[in-house]
Amino acid sequence: MKLSLWCIGKTNESYLKEGIQQYCKKLPHYLPFEYIEWPDVKNREKLSIDLLKKEEEKLILSKLSTSDYLILLDEQGETMSSKGFAQYLQKKGNSINGTCVLLIGGAYGFSEALYQRANGKISLSPMTLSHQMVRLFAVEQLYRAYSILRGEKYHHD
Repeated sequence: MKLSLWCIGKTNESYLKEGIQQYCKKLPHYLPFEYIEWPDVKNREKLSIDLLKKEEEKLILSKLSTSDYLILLDEQGETMSSKGFAQYLQKKGNSINGTCVLLIGGAYGFSEALYQRANGKISLSPMTLSHQMVRLFAVEQLYRAYSILRGEKYHHD
């Protein structure tokens, strides 16, 4: 399985960029991995929330392959421990032949069509997290999950 973490919009803060880059460098040690920030929708400040989500939907659906397994990172998704997330990824790795895409949406979440297209939803926290900060949390949890699966010393019980 290839793992891809997609985000809508660029990461603005340098401290977040730095942290994300650190974990993105480590993840290919475990599996093929890519981190992609798709550009923000043009003139987004002039659009209603529904239109903005519709434009983000068009962008994502145009980039997805029909064979991609799409998991939304969504506050309403399934919650799990870090070990549970590791087991979840291991099961997906055993069953997905192509690319597993984890998607972090824009500031207003996802359109209904993206919810319909998704193969699953995961929540990193029941709290609402900034769509900028969740990027760092997501790559760190991915790294943690794969280090758990390898029995490395990064994760402590």
